[in-house]
Amino acid sequence: MTPQFQVRADYDARTIVVYQAYAPAIADAALRAGRFVEPFSFRRMTWIKPSFLWLMHRSNWARKAGQERILGVRMTREGWEAALAEAVLTTSAPEAVARAAVHVQWDPERSPRGAALNHYSIQVGIGRGLIRTFTDEWVTGVTDLTPQVRKAEALVRTGQAGRAQRLLPPERPYPLPPALEARLGRA
Repeated sequence: MTPQFQVRADYDARTIVVYQAYAPAIADAALRAGRFVEPFSFRRMTWIKPSFLWLMHRSNWARKAGQERILGVRMTREGWEAALAEAVLTTSAPEAVARAAVHVQWDPERSPRGAALNHYSIQVGIGRGLIRTFTDEWVTGVTDLTPQVRKAEALVRTGQAGRAQRLLPPERPYPLPPALEARLGRA
């Protein structure tokens, strides 16, 4: 049985993949540069998600306006854990959330068809004060997953969710240090 609150991700010994949905102009510029550059906004919070299916639900499989392109953002695990070490749950006291450099919220994980599951995925908001650190130090690569998303969405739409599942990134439980488990409300 899957724990109610669990970080699941595609990761290796050094990096973790998080997902973001963008308008084509932002995605194209990031892919050309191999990192985030304008028109990406360095002046507002950016939300990263290690759950591919949660982002597919949020972006309606890259069909929502301004979210037509899906990027896989590979970042260092050191950066991921540094962000989580500064995180405040969005359910905390409003003044604590307002001061936080990083916001964390837990939302129901989704099935390929978009149904809410009985466990939660993490969403991490990197605040303005850490955006440059995220983009310039923690991000190690950016990949366009939009063609893969289009194929998987077509399979889901035609009742072939099992075949679509094979196109999804491999996600497994991410081993958080105990101090981060407690910070994220999971201990």
